[in-house]
Amino acid sequence: MKEEKTEVRIDKWLWAVRLFKTRTLAVEACKKGRIMIQGTNIKPSRMIRVGDVIQIKKPPITYSFKVLDLSEKRMGAKLVPQFMEDATPQSEYEILELSKVSGFIDRDRGAGRPTKKDRRDLDDFIDDSFFDEWDFDSDE
Repeated sequence: MKEEKTEVRIDKWLWAVRLFKTRTLAVEACKKGRIMIQGTNIKPSRMIRVGDVIQIKKPPITYSFKVLDLSEKRMGAKLVPQFMEDATPQSEYEILELSKVSGFIDRDRGAGRPTKKDRRDLDDFIDDSFFDEWDFDSDE
């Protein structure tokens, strides 16, 4: 008969639900203080239970996930929603969008020339309606 687990190591669970590509990356994130439960940094060996809310710092935002079920074995992407629920506030996603938009404006010195993609992103950001206000053809 299959035994139902009540606790699982956090590094194994993070890897199993595909939040990290390898278990080693999950362990490193725990050691660097990027994984928290209730605002407390945790070790990779910390046991988690159903109902725990895990915060993962991936700058510029902090993601939150609620544990719905436990597993130590990696699963297919279609099964992930059965094991976790995204509890990240909408305001965090807004911060992410703002950082994507402003990413090419705050270009680091020495980062080289902007790429074609950077130019296209800038063109999308500053659309044609901005230039409609200015009359470049008049000789006033």
